[in-house]
Amino acid sequence: MRILIADDHDLVRETLSAFLTNEGEFEVVLAEDLPSAKDRIAEDGPYDLVLLDYGMPGMNGLDGLGEAQAANGGKPVALMSGIAPKEIAQKAVDQGAAGFLPKTIAAKSLVNAVRFMCMGETYIPHDFLTREEEEVAKHPLAAKMSERELQVLGGLCRGLSNKEIARELDLQEVTVKLHVKTLSRKLEARNRTHAAMIGKEAGLV
Repeated sequence: MRILIADDHDLVRETLSAFLTNEGEFEVVLAEDLPSAKDRIAEDGPYDLVLLDYGMPGMNGLDGLGEAQAANGGKPVALMSGIAPKEIAQKAVDQGAAGFLPKTIAAKSLVNAVRFMCMGETYIPHDFLTREEEEVAKHPLAAKMSERELQVLGGLCRGLSNKEIARELDLQEVTVKLHVKTLSRKLEARNRTHAAMIGKEAGLV
């Protein structure tokens, strides 16, 4: 099976590629943004599955999904993200995406999900759809924060810039900046790095 993985983070691309290549049944091609992915599809597509990072350059929210679907000739296109909320996952599937993969997905689950989607099925991890409400209730700090603030905090914990978080959450950069300021105040954090440290220690993300 031929798989195209498009993500603007080198480590993510290489890690996902290694997971699949080690199985011996996948031929993996990599791209760093949506324009590059579309070029690859035009050159040697369609692919059995195209995996797109929701927040990478060129995506413009779910617009990029539609562009990739058109380019890949009706074959499966799926999204992946580290911090996009479940609402985005549902909208993507409603738009015809083959599925949605959190970047925290385990290697074995990733391989099974890719096989599943290549067969024409739709995949979203059940625990992804239910985990947010369950996990945030475990710590008293979570009660102080909105769901959006927790999503922004997740981006901080991954070392993303405000611009990168804005792309993944489909927000304006100035809105993310405001959320960072508010959540830092609620966590009594000195700065964004301190906020990320507090969030990780408290198990908020």
